[in-house]
Amino acid sequence: MTIPFVKFQGTGNDFILIDGRNKDYSNIPVRLMCDRHFGIGADGLMILQNKEGYDFEMVYYNSDGNLSSMCGNGGRCIAFWAHQLGISKNQKLHFWAPDGAHEAEVNDNTVSLKMNPVNSWKMIDNVTIELNTGSPHYVSFGCDNIDELNLIDWAKNIRFHEPYIQEGINVNVVSILGENHLKMRTYERGVEDETLSCGTGVTAAVLASVILRDNLEGIYIQEGNNEIKMLTKGGSLSISFEKTVEGFDNIWLIGPAEFVFAGQW
Repeated sequence: MTIPFVKFQGTGNDFILIDGRNKDYSNIPVRLMCDRHFGIGADGLMILQNKEGYDFEMVYYNSDGNLSSMCGNGGRCIAFWAHQLGISKNQKLHFWAPDGAHEAEVNDNTVSLKMNPVNSWKMIDNVTIELNTGSPHYVSFGCDNIDELNLIDWAKNIRFHEPYIQEGINVNVVSILGENHLKMRTYERGVEDETLSCGTGVTAAVLASVILRDNLEGIYIQEGNNEIKMLTKGGSLSISFEKTVEGFDNIWLIGPAEFVFAGQW
């Protein structure tokens, strides 16, 4: 079977995208296609499908071949591609993802993706928190120099031990660059490696910085609508949000989405 595909990246988080609106691609070799030595190479693969009441449905696979939870950068990339395909007649899209409905807006190559509200989290200590932003995340501000950290070994010690060994968790380490400006590194479950960026991880880290702000030096968050910038290994993203009594709402993940190449498998 010949499979036409395109490849996109969002701040270095790269994805294979396949148009499945008129053909069933549910049994394709995802793991081999994502392999960086024997395949196309990607952090994940998405199939764009029809969904009644929505512009499209995003079906997401991690590079290990398993269906996974929400991917923020993947959502931005597939929304940009859907816009290019003419699925929406304007710059706004409404689509279904693994964690439910999402909105996206395309402006040139910048895509803003609305994330679902976050109203619960678990405090681990005064600089570490666990929360779900469409995918589960462990976020720590407890490292003095994240660039020198052996992230893989440190993250695996968390991801492959209780209570996360069964379901897995994405592990993030964050540092403060300045007022409303953060920097982070991410180890992603399903990829089982460090990725250059993680959209749900960036969202989790920004929200964690607000929750933990009284314990973190250099963080200043205004009341009401806010925006915090995040530097990842693959580039810069930003999160705008509204702090509510329950938690966080009106959360937008904002950043670039770029076409890399197209081909046939």
